[in-house]
Amino acid sequence: MLPYYRPNTGQFGSIFVNTEVLQKENLPIPASIKDLAKPIYKDKIALRDIMGSSTAWLLAQAVFDAYGEEEGSKIMEALDDNAGPHMEKSGSGPLKKVKAGEVAIGFGLRHQALLEQKKGLPIQIVDPVEGNFFLTEGVAVIDKQDSKKKELAMKIAACIIKKARPEVLKNYPMALYEGETVDKAQEPAYPKQYKEPLTVDLLKKHQQLIKGK
Repeated sequence: MLPYYRPNTGQFGSIFVNTEVLQKENLPIPASIKDLAKPIYKDKIALRDIMGSSTAWLLAQAVFDAYGEEEGSKIMEALDDNAGPHMEKSGSGPLKKVKAGEVAIGFGLRHQALLEQKKGLPIQIVDPVEGNFFLTEGVAVIDKQDSKKKELAMKIAACIIKKARPEVLKNYPMALYEGETVDKAQEPAYPKQYKEPLTVDLLKKHQQLIKGK
């Protein structure tokens, strides 16, 4: 029987670009998140706001891990300035704007951009050299008094994890369990895990470093 929690999806962060817009705007393809802080990308990028987005935290983790708090804060400030009106609250906002050609570059969940790329859209994934940090979403069972319902809930959770994984892997290509494999073409170039546990306190610290709140 499963413990109370198991991850069900793994989701990497990544840069993605609209190749047609890049060519039209005569912009170089960035190799890193730090590149997006350059003046040439002013108003050309769409990002997510860390005050309301776990995906935005993946970007912050990459920056602070690679450059430290002092330089990282400066980079994040420049990214915020470059995004300007394209600092999105919506989780899918950056990818929607890149797809529509409103901006050339975005940062978001890699598997979502990969799905759009497979549809034949001019979307190219750029794995940032700082690393593809990741988050997981899972199935959990709340420990309540009703033991019969809890037992049934545990069985349902086990079924989701054990039986649904093959289909989940098609859209969320990240191996989480022993024996799972993912097509090499779908794997990020720089998978990385943050050096500290991802706690609420760490999130608040990063939010304060970025927003000064």
